[in-house]
Amino acid sequence: MTLRRSVSLWPVPLLVALASCGREGTPTQPSPSRSFLEGTWTGTLVIQREGQSPSSGAATWTFAAVPGTNQQTFNVTIQSQHAWLPISTTVTSAITPSNQPPARISTQGAYASPRGCSGSLLSVGNAETRTIEADFSGVDCPSPEGSTFMGRVSLTKSGG
Repeated sequence: MTLRRSVSLWPVPLLVALASCGREGTPTQPSPSRSFLEGTWTGTLVIQREGQSPSSGAATWTFAAVPGTNQQTFNVTIQSQHAWLPISTTVTSAITPSNQPPARISTQGAYASPRGCSGSLLSVGNAETRTIEADFSGVDCPSPEGSTFMGRVSLTKSGG
């Protein structure tokens, strides 16, 4: 009986070892509970309209992750103090290829123009841990002159 017990138990350690073969190990660090983008970012918005010189103004972007998107999609409140584009609007941003920096960032949405129409904006660039550098373009009121604009936004994360 002793011999039979030893013989019947020897496969158990082998089966335990083989059961984990080919699987990924347990992560050594938990996934972040908060995205590096979440929070307030401040900086400068530079806009150039057709036939006009570039002009700049202060900008604040506040990011809030959309639940269930792996911290890769955000609602973004943009507050611009640019003289030609003084707006406050909420738009959408997404980052790729993952939810960690460095990442490509794309932001798009609509805003209520100070000229009494609905405008649209698009921004694409790079997001680092504490900085965002991106282009910034859009179409304001559909008028023949000065309706399209292009430029850049440079932002730095505020606070911690």
